[in-house]
Amino acid sequence: MMQNTHALVTTEQADNILKVTLNRLEKKNALTFQMYEALTEAFQYAQTQENIHVLFITGGADIFTAGNDLQDFLAGPLDYQSTPIARFISALIAFPKPLVAAVNGHAVGIGTTLLLHCDLVYLAENARLQLPFISLGTCPEAASSFLLPQLVGHLKASEWLLLGTPITAQEALNTGLANAVFPVESYQTQAYAMAKKLAQQPPGSVQLTKQLLKAHHLDHIKNLAHQEGELFIQRLSSTEAKQKIMAFFNKKPAAVAS
Repeated sequence: MMQNTHALVTTEQADNILKVTLNRLEKKNALTFQMYEALTEAFQYAQTQENIHVLFITGGADIFTAGNDLQDFLAGPLDYQSTPIARFISALIAFPKPLVAAVNGHAVGIGTTLLLHCDLVYLAENARLQLPFISLGTCPEAASSFLLPQLVGHLKASEWLLLGTPITAQEALNTGLANAVFPVESYQTQAYAMAKKLAQQPPGSVQLTKQLLKAHHLDHIKNLAHQEGELFIQRLSSTEAKQKIMAFFNKKPAAVAS
């Protein structure tokens, strides 16, 4: 049984569910390469264990994740395929079992794009999703340039990606990004109840149905995620990204190079 309760990513196994919790609250659950490695390990473990029918992912007390730890990214390899995030996104896309997310507070960047790969998404009323790739001089990731328009339409996807407009829980529900919105005090309990219900379904039939739902676009999603990742790493070296990221660290506006 996989159980780790003293790490930046904790795991707990019960009810035929592997619960994965982001646990770096002092840094708003910003994801480091180490955390991506732990997430990939959890996904791989869940995939190989017959008694795990569902993976349930959530955050801490008041936030899902502030997105990537930019300092880790800037110090990382220049080849996207060598990064832990590439391995995680590949594991996320290929994961054959149902993936359920319970989100409260901010879900920034990867905190939103990973939801596009989930099978059930439940939000707390205070959830606030955001895709600030442009404001940091980078570009979409995890095949979100395809998956987001598929879910919400081209114009709304353009607004959220090009302007980085925050997405409230109710708007996410109304546009098809979430299955339900629950009160903050009970969101995780209610989301977990739905995960338990799913875990009680015949697992072979569930996995086959997930495979059929995703089969038509799966190869395209894999290829696009790799392409976006390569472009993301390239953009980190651009003048625009350097200015924007420096401003982020300094907490002041930056002029965008023309």
